This record gives sequence, C-alpha cells and structure tokens, in this order.
Amino acid sequence: MSLRLVVTGTDTGIGKTVFAAGLTAALGASYWKPVQSGLEEETDSETVTRLARLSAERVIPEAWRLRTPASPHLAAELDGVAIDPDALNPPDVAGPLVIEGAGGLLVPLTRRVLTVDLFARWGLPVVLVARTALGTINHTLLSLEALRARGVPVAGVAFVGDEHPDNARAIAEFSGAPVLGRLPILPELTPERLTEAFAAGFDLSSLAR
Repeated sequence: MSLRLVVTGTDTGIGKTVFAAGLTAALGASYWKPVQSGLEEETDSETVTRLARLSAERVIPEAWRLRTPASPHLAAELDGVAIDPDALNPPDVAGPLVIEGAGGLLVPLTRRVLTVDLFARWGLPVVLVARTALGTINHTLLSLEALRARGVPVAGVAFVGDEHPDNARAIAEFSGAPVLGRLPILPELTPERLTEAFAAGFDLSSLAR
C-alpha cells in the first residue's frame, strides 16, 4: 500500500497547511482535508492546491464544508448539520496521500468525538507540526502524549519558524520522537520558494521507512 500520512498540529495558525502543501508536493501525493471550517477566505484545500500545484484529481473534496471559522463541532451546529465521524475514512487513491486534520489533536469534531479519536481509529502515522518558538516544548510534548495514549503511530515532528535548536533537542530527548526538520517562515510564499525551503529543511527518507 502507498504511503498515507496524517498531518496535525500542536495548535491552530502555526503553518500546518503550508507544511502539508510542501509535504504533498515533495511526495507527489494527493491531499484530503476531511473537515473545513470557515469558507470566506482561501480554504486549506485551495491553499495546498495553489502551493503544491496540484491537479484537480489529486485534491479529494472535503466531506464537510462549514461556513463558520470555529471548532468543527460548533461550526457544524451553527450550520445546522451533524458531522458523522464514522463516515470519515481515508479515501482510496493511487499513490501517496496526505490528510490534514483541523487544528490540534483535541479539537472536537462532535460533542463526543475528538479529532485524535478519529486518528486512533484510522491507525495511520501522524506528522506533528509544531512552532519553534517559546511554549513549543510544553505543547508538543503534550500532543505527543495524547497520540501515544491512544496508540497512534508518530512519524515525527516537523517544526515551522525561526531556528531554536534547543527546543527541538529537548522535544526529541524527552519524547523520543524523530525530528523531521524545520520549515522557516517564508517572506515570499510561492510554490517555488516553498519547494526550495522544504527540500532544504526536511529529510523524508524516514517517512518512506
């Protein structure tokens, strides 16, 4: 079976979607965002399509598109719909697949199901995207504990931001999770610059194993 990876984050707004775009392009993968909250601005699928230069057939449509930029459980309630987590299953595609979750691991999909519960049912390896800056050690170690408590395989941690070597070292030492690399903040975020920065910042050979 081709490589299938879940990309999640320690928080929202940390560069997870930009990383997912770089990863999708690097792997020549298809991309799926199961639940999208907030439709007024560019959606995550649209961002990844643009930055990874994906053809339409490599972007799997979202299962739920919710208008309000809020946690999926609340956005769904405001839209008058009900998310059925049991209906969310990784699609069958030819070649690698990158799946991007909504926000962090403990974001509710419904009033009873958290995002990490969905990942646990899937059993797919997870790449955890984390900030490099102050606070990342706590947030990242807590996220890794949440994954491991549910038996979710961890493919590694990917950092986004300015270089802070000791933060990455501390996370690796305390957690034992592989550090995959770092994506700097790009002042000019174009497909070309992202491809260059991703290739320079990440060694994906461990993911293939």
